[in-house]
Amino acid sequence: MNPKVKLALYVLLGAVFAFCVRGVLTTARQGSGGASTNAPAGTNLAATNLAVPPTNTVATNAASTNGAEAPADGVARKASPRMGRFMAYGIAGLFTLFGLALLIANDVSRFTANRVEEFIFNDDLKGVRDPQYEEAEEIWKKGDYLDAVQHMRDYYKRNPREVHVALRIAEIYESNLANYLAAALEYEEVLKKKLPPERWGWAAIHLANLYSGKLNKIDEATALLHRIVNEYGQTAAAKKARDRLGIPEPILTPVPDPEPVPKKASEAPPANLPPGFRPK
Repeated sequence: MNPKVKLALYVLLGAVFAFCVRGVLTTARQGSGGASTNAPAGTNLAATNLAVPPTNTVATNAASTNGAEAPADGVARKASPRMGRFMAYGIAGLFTLFGLALLIANDVSRFTANRVEEFIFNDDLKGVRDPQYEEAEEIWKKGDYLDAVQHMRDYYKRNPREVHVALRIAEIYESNLANYLAAALEYEEVLKKKLPPERWGWAAIHLANLYSGKLNKIDEATALLHRIVNEYGQTAAAKKARDRLGIPEPILTPVPDPEPVPKKASEAPPANLPPGFRPK
């Protein structure tokens, strides 16, 4: 849904709901005020009946009866439209509240789905493609590598979970700009993140290649390869590191199944005896 349309719906439904609440409260106050206003009328009628001369008793009773019924009918007729307005405001407010609840539920579900999707993609280091990131890739395609790196760095500052952007920056430094020290610094920052073992191992392999190759830091490369083997020994990157270090692959010896323990003669179940009986 268009954000402007959604905002307009929020404003409209909120205004209608406020109008319905105000109408319910106003109608309720009018009802309580009408009940208190009818009391003096009843008092005047009673006073008038008391002032009638006692000579015309039957006519007076009939007149008083008709007079008593007329206000009662009048009150009933006034209460009916008030109750109708009360119900109309209430039903309209209920439907408006239902519409607001649907809008809020839709926004909450979309927000939750986006957060879950970002979590899944970012752990895999693929990320959710964003127009701003795509713009940086377009700049890279034009050959403006430094500007592309700056755009990616700005994007990465706003989205620190998308580690794939840092790896892309390191790749540009290494492959396009031949700035191997800057590439190594980017890989070092990536290895400080909590990544899946395979991803961490391959980033470390890239960094070890830079250390042992262009940067001529053999000791740092060797230490990093040992770290891969010791901390992430079950990964494919660890196998690569063992090959580089000349460490043979570990031989996994199968664990034999434990031999069954023979039961003692006393524990053997008695033969041909009913439950609860033991042999003598």
